[in-house]
Amino acid sequence: MKKIRCLIVDDEPIARKVLREFIERIPFLSACGQCENTMKAELFIKQNEADLILLDIEMPKLSGLEWLKRTPVKPMIILTTAFQNYALEGYELDIIDYLLKPIAFDRFLKAMQKVREYAEMREHLIAGTGYLFVRSDKRIEKIELKDVLYAESVGNYVHIVTTEKKLLAYLTLKSLEAQLPGHDFVKVHQSFLVNLSQIEAIDGNRIIIGHNEIPVSRSFRGRLMQIVEQRILRR
Repeated sequence: MKKIRCLIVDDEPIARKVLREFIERIPFLSACGQCENTMKAELFIKQNEADLILLDIEMPKLSGLEWLKRTPVKPMIILTTAFQNYALEGYELDIIDYLLKPIAFDRFLKAMQKVREYAEMREHLIAGTGYLFVRSDKRIEKIELKDVLYAESVGNYVHIVTTEKKLLAYLTLKSLEAQLPGHDFVKVHQSFLVNLSQIEAIDGNRIIIGHNEIPVSRSFRGRLMQIVEQRILRR
């Protein structure tokens, strides 16, 4: 696997220096740039490639979280901050990890191992072939798409339920959705993605798949019903 290119975004020069030194100590990482604010980071990623952004939260003009919410460009993200109270909001934005300052190298290394596993998983994920590979519990598991019942977001993991097994895979629901054929899989809730071919019934705001009841949220119901209507047999 190629080295993971890291962009450091932090308004504190000392913090940028520490992170760069940490990156240089890890063989599978490389530092591709440094920015002291999110505006410069946005310009950088438009002109350069970055696989991972080490993003501070409290910065002048536009905070790391505010920028993350609005930018369409989404490399892997690790938040680096002195404040604990942003963790939940960060994970809702599909970050890989949340590092509290001052950051110890051992903790940084652990986060980078997560990044490497996530990057390796993305390399193994194969769409359009009828199957995919996911990393689960230190193994790479092959999953036949036709056997997938549904996937549920669990923090920064995804619980994938098939006809044969249940897996906890280290990826986000958003990244899984991007790799699956949209005509067969549809998001029905912020936390749920279902295989249309496995749906047994739609009952109000519930989808029945075997013994499982999957909630359908109002914001996703319209698209689901549009797809279903297209498949209803007409006279």
